[in-house]
Amino acid sequence: MNHALPDIAFLHELADAADKQTLPRFRSRLNLHVDTKPKEGYRFDPVTDADREAERAIRALIDARYPDHSIMGEEFGITGSGPLQWVLDPVDGTRPFLCGIPVWGTLIGLTVEGRAHLGMLSQPFTGERFWADGRQSWRSGPQGNAPLTTRKGLSLDQAILHVTSPEPIARFPEVNFAALDDAALMTRYGGECYAMAMLAAGQIDLCLEYALQPYDIVALIPIIEQAGGVVTSLSGGRPEAGGHILAAGCPEVHAQALQRLHS
Repeated sequence: MNHALPDIAFLHELADAADKQTLPRFRSRLNLHVDTKPKEGYRFDPVTDADREAERAIRALIDARYPDHSIMGEEFGITGSGPLQWVLDPVDGTRPFLCGIPVWGTLIGLTVEGRAHLGMLSQPFTGERFWADGRQSWRSGPQGNAPLTTRKGLSLDQAILHVTSPEPIARFPEVNFAALDDAALMTRYGGECYAMAMLAAGQIDLCLEYALQPYDIVALIPIIEQAGGVVTSLSGGRPEAGGHILAAGCPEVHAQALQRLHS
């Protein structure tokens, strides 16, 4: 049984394999086949061959190197069992992928006994990667390599808030979005997983998401936490299971935002 933790080089290897499937299909309708799958609250929930082929490529490498590890993927479900589980979203942000907007990414996370430990976000069109190695978060791209650090020392009225879409807000009236929106400096929409990376980079201060699955968040948890941020459910618990999620770069702002959402 191989229960050893992989090194970060293996996550880059997985991202390389995914990039070879996603990038040639981005902004190329001739190379892209699009289907839809049912999802409550949405009339169109796209899935493409970029999603499927990228997940197949990642799974093949994991199965070859770590056959005893479990895998949870958006497209092909859960295989295997054990204390180490890979959690994959081959294209997080399929809608912007279809629109040609590069705020999507491949998410590769690893949990140890259910807790997120390693994470990778690959955005091959911009040539960027954001990852957590178990101690520190990093980014690479056109501006070079650098550690990620969230923004600290601010109050809620100075915070930039991000929500991927306004659509779920009306479906969850028990979450007092209006109070948080009124308190924040400004609110922006549409950044998908890339907004979470920008939170880890200190560009965004709060990210609120309403209905995440584990594969939407697991890879991002260590990237944010190891950059100095906080990610929880709206009850303040661990976020690995998804659902309503609040991420913040500054712990004090996170506490203030939770109070507003429950007001």
